Amino acid sequence: MAQAATATPAEDRAMLRALEIAATGGVPLGPNPRVGCVLLADDGTEVAEGFHRGAGTPHAEAAALAQAGDAARGATAVVTLEPCNHTGRTGPCAEALIRAGVRRVVFAQTDPNPVARGGAGTLLAAGIEVVDGLREAESRALNRAWTFALEYGRPYVTWKFATSLDGRSAAADGTSRWVSSIPSRQDTHRLRGECDVMLVGTNTVEVDDPELTVRDAVDEPAAHQPLRVVMGARDLDPGRRIFNDRAETLHLRTRDPHQALAELHGLGRRHVFLEGGPTLAAAFLQAGLVDEVVTYVAPLLLGAGRSAVGDLGIDTITDALHLAVSDVTVLGTGAETNVRLTMTPATPVVDQPWAREQPRPDKEQ
Repeated sequence: MAQAATATPAEDRAMLRALEIAATGGVPLGPNPRVGCVLLADDGTEVAEGFHRGAGTPHAEAAALAQAGDAARGATAVVTLEPCNHTGRTGPCAEALIRAGVRRVVFAQTDPNPVARGGAGTLLAAGIEVVDGLREAESRALNRAWTFALEYGRPYVTWKFATSLDGRSAAADGTSRWVSSIPSRQDTHRLRGECDVMLVGTNTVEVDDPELTVRDAVDEPAAHQPLRVVMGARDLDPGRRIFNDRAETLHLRTRDPHQALAELHGLGRRHVFLEGGPTLAAAFLQAGLVDEVVTYVAPLLLGAGRSAVGDLGIDTITDALHLAVSDVTVLGTGAETNVRLTMTPATPVVDQPWAREQPRPDKEQ
């Protein structure tokens, strides 16, 4: 695709800056990736920069070109993602770069979107030098859920739960709020805000009546709220807090995790934060649809109560679902101490003998 050329040190520094501005806080997540662009003069100095601020706003390249004006002619564009090659709410960035007279484009990640990709070829055909793959790993990490969703055709799923040391998410009398600490709950809101869907089952709505919104450190609603999704066939009381006006809510009347994710993907949703109860979690695990696990472990023992996950049909230790730990963080101090574990399935769940049939939950969610 791109020409056999290497990036310069100045372009590498510019890519780091492009990645930094692409990650600017407050950008709504969802159907569009986070993208940054830096324009360089021939001597390696910065001419302009820009980043994408969300669906319907100018793309990073367009923002940088508008800032640069005539200074864009003969410049090098350093972009975290291959310039798009299609017309959506905005025009194709590849054509904009050509019209601006840019002489060279360096980008990190090839666009996985089949509708938008191909900008590199358009640039090459116009006689522009193109270098790809510079800090590709960092770009993929920046948009990990979006990249996954475009490559696999479904949203990335993070399952979050809180548990005691003995694997209980609630005491025998049903009380559960004190299992996780205040710092853990604040951290949960941070993670919620990084997703574009929060998903629970109908049983969680009926029993726990969650509002399922993102709140800040002082417990006020955040400006950006992910889509609240309830999954399950049964009717629900419209007076439940999840149906209030603080965020948009969707009721998916299905018990099939595959169907639920397909519908959400069709709506442009790329990252699902699974917060349902043990039965819903087990259904997604058995379907091989959990990509990341985040658990907050409290240093306490309950001895009885609700399990953090439902029956997975595992009869022997050799069939256990093993998780690879990617991060261990202690949150809080004293009585408010919890340990956050971030993990991914070490072996794809669908490869486990007990999951090959992809059974559906036998209990309505």
